[in-house]
Amino acid sequence: MKPVIIPIENQYENVIADLIINIQQKEFNVPITIEDQPDLFNIQNFYYNGGGGFWGAFINDELVGTIALVKFTDSKAAIRKMFVKKEFRGKEFSIAQQLLTTLIEYCRKNGIDDLYLGTVSILEAALRFYEKNDFVRINKELLPKDFPLMAPDNVFCHLNLKK
Repeated sequence: MKPVIIPIENQYENVIADLIINIQQKEFNVPITIEDQPDLFNIQNFYYNGGGGFWGAFINDELVGTIALVKFTDSKAAIRKMFVKKEFRGKEFSIAQQLLTTLIEYCRKNGIDDLYLGTVSILEAALRFYEKNDFVRINKELLPKDFPLMAPDNVFCHLNLKK
């Protein structure tokens, strides 16, 4: 079963919100609510209008993963909303890898040279995944001043796409 990865917009907002909130709250007990994430109900304006994007991975028409990109300068962007349903994680499906590859290809085609992300230290498997994909952990102080910070984030990573 190969996932289909496509750009998605507001028509999927409820399915996207369900997927993300379930993983954040129920699986990892991250103290974040739907109210803390108004971007999920304004995907077009929040992600696409600034030059970013939002992609979904579907298997048999079921949304099983998401990744989003917030462009915050001409050549810098942040990864957001990288989530894969528990039963679709791992090498068997490699959904996270395909989502990240899609996002990086988009960056390369659109002149984005630096990718940043923030996450929470409890998401250790996610951090290992990013590091395996050449992201380097950086101190919060080293983030660009325009980086769109999320309150719960306490670990930050950077990937230079020019290398």
